[in-house]
Amino acid sequence: MSYLRWHVTWWPDLVLAAAGVALSVLASESWAGAPPASGRLVLLIALCTGLPLVLLRHRPVAVAFALAALLVVFDTAGSGLVDGIQILLPIVVGVVARQRTLFWTVLAAVAACLATGVNLADPGIAFTSDYWYYVVGVVLLPVLIGRYLQGAAGRRDREEEPAPLLDVLFAAGGVAYAVLGTWSYWDGHDLRVGGVGLLAVLSGLALGAIRWLPGSVLLFESGLVLLADNLVPPVADSLRVVLFVALAVFASQATWRWLGAGYLLTCGVTLATVIDSTSDVTGLTYGVVATMVVAPAAIGAYAGARRTAARREEELRAERARSDRLAERERIAREVHDIVAHHVGAIVLRAGAAQYAGAGGPAAEALADIRDTGHQVLDDLRGLLAVLRDPSGAGPGAALPVADPDEVMRDAAARVTAAGIEVVLDIAPATARAALVARASAARIVQEGLTNVLKHAGEGSRATVSVTADEKELVVEIRNTPGKTPTDLPSSGHGVAGMRERTRALGGRLTAGPLPDGGWRLVATFALPVEAAAR
Repeated sequence: MSYLRWHVTWWPDLVLAAAGVALSVLASESWAGAPPASGRLVLLIALCTGLPLVLLRHRPVAVAFALAALLVVFDTAGSGLVDGIQILLPIVVGVVARQRTLFWTVLAAVAACLATGVNLADPGIAFTSDYWYYVVGVVLLPVLIGRYLQGAAGRRDREEEPAPLLDVLFAAGGVAYAVLGTWSYWDGHDLRVGGVGLLAVLSGLALGAIRWLPGSVLLFESGLVLLADNLVPPVADSLRVVLFVALAVFASQATWRWLGAGYLLTCGVTLATVIDSTSDVTGLTYGVVATMVVAPAAIGAYAGARRTAARREEELRAERARSDRLAERERIAREVHDIVAHHVGAIVLRAGAAQYAGAGGPAAEALADIRDTGHQVLDDLRGLLAVLRDPSGAGPGAALPVADPDEVMRDAAARVTAAGIEVVLDIAPATARAALVARASAARIVQEGLTNVLKHAGEGSRATVSVTADEKELVVEIRNTPGKTPTDLPSSGHGVAGMRERTRALGGRLTAGPLPDGGWRLVATFALPVEAAAR
């Protein structure tokens, strides 16, 4: 298990290190045809360049300072030997900007700028102001992208939609890199400045659509690299890095089959641009190219796998949280059942005892009504608890008889009328054709609405209940006038909120508010299913 954990944790770092070594070797201008001593120096610089990348994900600041120091130390080794370090250093600074604070980002950026300046200021060549934009630009652009990505991650944590600025930064970074990497070849060729500049700008701009059209951008970049290799071969070397970026993003989104196709395409394009008519093609050449191309593909595939795993883990956490909430609600429902059943049972028992004690007249009728209502409440509580325990409907809750909604509404109106509030109930015949679930919810709304009238309006109030339906909606409207003696019965304060939630669950809406005369108006609208409307 410990070996598996190490393997899963560290293999991306080993891939990064291998990619750094391969990039340093391939970027060296002294590799082809170099004497043995020079070849050993190239390998030494390549190892020093790639090995620090093992710590890139965990210690990016240390890696940035290490590469900056290596760029200065090996600057006098020879032309082109440190090109791999120069390419990787801005990328590492971008990682620092993505993962660390602004303080460490500024320190790493300053170190990278100083090392880049030393690398450009070769002996015998004056370091003029013409180079300043390159020194600053090659480091500043990754810093801007890294800081934006850090802010975008924070916005996603707050469930905000990431802005399209990331696509703009991709395009701007691609254009900047392509221009800075090819500007020295813009003159002296058949295409002249305009043609070479157009290739560079098109290659960079295409990265603006890489997140949305990764396959198309990969094909487009491949075509540009081949075109540049035929017209201005040195430009193809810089555009090939943009092609690798496109491959990495493509690998993060594609399936394994399409990833293999993209990998083979990139390998073919890279071989076509690396090999010329005077080169000796050996097995080592194919191996080096395959290793170089597999690095962005592996990094992109790993990033895609991590993103998919994070999404699944988030969905799993949400499902677990939902299950925990449902379990907590069931527990609360059982406790509510026990408490309410205890008190209602005591009320029923006392009402029955009072009946047997010889109460007569209106008192006997009231006691009988209390007793019957208590029994009904206990039955409803048991039924609801059964549904909560088995929400699939396969258990005891499935056999629970459903009362006729019209009878429920008439019974609620009768009980409120008996309490001293005049209730006028109007149920349109068209409601009989509505879906049962909408009618049952409407009955509960009428029950709750009339209960609120009884709690707050008091004796002498007059309530009007209207239940209508058409082909699309079922509407419940409850109006009441202010009573002569307003009551202040205990209230949970969640009556209207609960009704609104019930209505929203069925795709409807609920509005409630005071009337100018001091009364109250409640309107609940339920959307009817299409099949219900067709009947």
